[in-house]
Amino acid sequence: MKNTIKKIVVAMSGGVDSSVAAALLKKEGHDVIGVTMQIWPGGKESSCCSLSAVEDARRVANKLGIPYYVLNFKKIFKKKVMDYFISEYECGRTPNPCVKCNQHIKFDALLKKAKGLGADFLATGHYAKIEKIAGRYILKKGIDPNKDQSYFLYTLDQDVLSKTIFPLGGLTKKEVRKLAKKFKLNVADKEESQEICFVEDDFGQLMSAKEGNIIDQAGKVIGKHKGYQLYTIGQRRGLGLARKEPSYVVKIDPKSNILTVGNRGDVYGDDLIAGDLNWVSGDRTEAPTKVKAKIRYNSPSSEAEILPLSKEKIKVMFKKPQFAITPGQSVVFYNGDTVVGGGIIESRG
Repeated sequence: MKNTIKKIVVAMSGGVDSSVAAALLKKEGHDVIGVTMQIWPGGKESSCCSLSAVEDARRVANKLGIPYYVLNFKKIFKKKVMDYFISEYECGRTPNPCVKCNQHIKFDALLKKAKGLGADFLATGHYAKIEKIAGRYILKKGIDPNKDQSYFLYTLDQDVLSKTIFPLGGLTKKEVRKLAKKFKLNVADKEESQEICFVEDDFGQLMSAKEGNIIDQAGKVIGKHKGYQLYTIGQRRGLGLARKEPSYVVKIDPKSNILTVGNRGDVYGDDLIAGDLNWVSGDRTEAPTKVKAKIRYNSPSSEAEILPLSKEKIKVMFKKPQFAITPGQSVVFYNGDTVVGGGIIESRG
């Protein structure tokens, strides 16, 4: 890369990470184009497509002396991410919109747009790495354990990996902020957005949430909820129950609009069934395979074994019980620092 000038489109959110990614590629001498995706009307002030975010990205592009464009992806974002998000909650599951946004928006729609602009590569500010080993592209963790974002990228395929660059994979967040100051970027100290970009305050307004019953494990009605779509497996807060022990959501029944709660121990599970699989760095496993698995982004990885059930389904058996195995979330598999693949959790095993 360093010895050959490439034309690279950089997805710029107005944050420090994507800004530094663009600066590093520009410093290497590449022909860099900055692009911000407008994916939601207006957006929260802290989101990646708000007016302030666009202006921050534009100022960085001007500072770096690179072309900058804002592209409208609102229609496809609504169809592939928003509608999916709402549909999953209506079915009693808890989706991860960032996974779908990466899959359909950043590394599909935007990559196609980048190719249309004559770019050789698409770059983002993700903390992850791509290596080519024996003719195959391998997705790996970023070196900063507190910022690694490989979990969100397991849906990518070999074609996408071959056209993608993650300039920050070998850096820590602390180093990135230092570089931002060195490059004299206005976003060097900008705080990160931790929320879903298209949700203002209460995403219940996006759905048909209605009050329903909360029952205990014996089926006794012990309270009321505000709509099953507003809760997730393992949730403790916001239940409004007066019990001697803390209550946790253990089951969501969308058909009857009922939440079942139990004690903390009732939320643990040893296994799960997953579908919608993608083997990003290798071939589909056809035999029992030992891995490290994560059932959500902020959960630690745990020893597990993949048991193939069919081409579309697998069972994942954990060595130690996992807290709140949640349908709709992604389970992602690792071998060391390599992302093997992942899928969507359908149920506890």
